[in-house]
Amino acid sequence: MSDVGLDYLTLNRKSNSLSGGESQRINLATSLGSSLVGSMYILDEPSIGLHPKDTTRLIKVLKNLRDLGNTVIVVEHDEEIMQAADEIIDIGPEAGTYGGEVVATGTLKEILNQNSLTAQYLNESLEIPVPSKRRNFKYYIDIKGARQNNLKNIDVKFPLGVLTMVTGVSGSGKSTLVKQILYPAILKKLGGYGKKAGHFTSIEGKFENVKTVEFVDQNPIGRSSRSNPVTYIKAYDDIRNLFATQKVSKIRNYKPKHFSFNVEGGRCETCKGEGEVTIEMQFMADVTLQCETCNGKRFKKEILEVEFEGKNIHDILNMTISDAVAFFKTNKQDKVAKKLQPLLDVGLGYVTLGQSSSTLSGGEAQRIKLASFLVKGTTADKTLFIFDEPTTGLHFHDINKLLDSFNALIDKGHSVIVIEHNMDLVKCADYVIDLGPDGGKQGGNLVAFGTPEEVAQVKESHTAPYISQKLK
Repeated sequence: MSDVGLDYLTLNRKSNSLSGGESQRINLATSLGSSLVGSMYILDEPSIGLHPKDTTRLIKVLKNLRDLGNTVIVVEHDEEIMQAADEIIDIGPEAGTYGGEVVATGTLKEILNQNSLTAQYLNESLEIPVPSKRRNFKYYIDIKGARQNNLKNIDVKFPLGVLTMVTGVSGSGKSTLVKQILYPAILKKLGGYGKKAGHFTSIEGKFENVKTVEFVDQNPIGRSSRSNPVTYIKAYDDIRNLFATQKVSKIRNYKPKHFSFNVEGGRCETCKGEGEVTIEMQFMADVTLQCETCNGKRFKKEILEVEFEGKNIHDILNMTISDAVAFFKTNKQDKVAKKLQPLLDVGLGYVTLGQSSSTLSGGEAQRIKLASFLVKGTTADKTLFIFDEPTTGLHFHDINKLLDSFNALIDKGHSVIVIEHNMDLVKCADYVIDLGPDGGKQGGNLVAFGTPEEVAQVKESHTAPYISQKLK
């Protein structure tokens, strides 16, 4: 447990109070302790929720597993883990319909000479630029005497109207400070209702510019198979209206509701618009089969005869977002294209319009929520957005897109606070709040506050050396 950086946990700690990164590393420690030989370990982004300091320890553990005589395969976006790999397989060139090929394989040295997106970020021919100047703030929230869980009665100032990052090693108290104190306290102050805030003395400051607060987490955007990205950002209404205005629709008197798979009218009634039927097996797991009536297309045959520029509603729902934006722009449907554009801006061009929300990862769900706020755009009510590790599962190229989205929100007068471990994003912040120095009982102190350049100078901070590396 100590090898994977969990030496701060108490033995009687409840497992439901562990962070995602902590529970994943406990699983790793179990494998390490079993001393299996000749096994293949497949890890899906083990660096999620890990501070770079912990990632270094993780690499050591993975190398130990390899040296015991095992094969270790890691799906990963983390630069440090890529640099430690014996062999890299790079899939691309981009995502969705533009991906799916092996674009480069070999050692790190061989990859650096390739032309793939990953290679260009690794050899620094492409980069996430450090902002030339940091924004100043005049509004702020002051949390006084935060002492929930391991927080040591600290006073923290959160700047508003700028991009603020909360950093620190795993277990240092970031989530406690932001999720359990800042968010419920400011929500209550603004007249909202939510969970009771953790222990703190008072909330002060100058935050009259904030009218609402949004906590954008990684919870699913919809648990039902009927919810999908286009319904969430309200673009599907426009697509249905478009099909209802086609010549065939007018002759047959089809209305927008006929192009919905949620209500009776146009959907296939055998599968109720699901595209598949579930056969209940009494003593075994249920079996899901493609609907024989509509062949998985979710709509009645006559509805699919209505086409817009050679595409029926099923074809549209099977398009990736990047293809759909191009298609609607070409056919002068700028209103639909404009609503879909934010999904492209947050790096979700590879997701299909009709993809069920239940199949999206936490990171994807979080970025769809971000896109829905970008669609609303310039509202009179200025909002404080709080994000929890939005770079989860993101490639360097997508982090660049994410940063543009954050800056777009701030330029419209909103405020953004992010809990983050990814130094490529942290170096672009206006202000950094660093907690620590370590996790558990050794954490919970405010170690540093200031611009990334100022935090990089603080010797007690474990984050400082990694920021200064990125600022060079």
